[in-house]
Parts: sequence; C-alpha cells; structure tokens
Amino acid sequence: MIVEAHVPTKSGAKYVQQLCKHWSHKLPVSLEGESGEVTFETAVASMVAGPDSIHVTIQGEDRAALERLTGVVAEHLDRFAFREAPLAFEWKWREG
Repeated sequence: MIVEAHVPTKSGAKYVQQLCKHWSHKLPVSLEGESGEVTFETAVASMVAGPDSIHVTIQGEDRAALERLTGVVAEHLDRFAFREAPLAFEWKWREG
C-alpha cells in the first residue's frame, strides 16, 4: 500500500535534509542530494525535493500504520518549515 503527497514549498531540499538528519539518530536513513529515504519499523518514507515542492511517498503493508506516519511526517516537516507552516498535504492512496 502506498500513500503520497506533493507538498508545495520553495525550500524542499532544505527540509528533506533537515528531516533526514533529524531521524538519522534513531532510524536508518539515506540522503542523496535532494532525495531522502527513512526506514521506519512498519514502512519506508521517501522524499524528493523539486524546485516548488516535496514529493513524499510512504509505502508499507498496514494502512493504520501508514495513516499514523502521514501525521508524523507532516508534523515533522511543519516543524522544520515553521516560517511557512502549516504546509499543504493532500495525501492520495493507491495500491502498490
């Protein structure tokens, strides 16, 4: 199961880097340029920053766990984007 969102922001690369660095203290994280991936216990969150947005994808087997993680990811991104928060998250679900 996959849930994803395009989040409008001009500072996406900065936020992806900050979020990956923040979670790297407790979780497996990979960061390459403007893309990051965080492995949670029940799912994997991928973020790719573009010039005007961050594309966030969370993939896992348990819908309830994914619903919780959408809130966790949104809350953390809003924390780093405090000057422009709350960011606009429009989560879309698909099978995968």
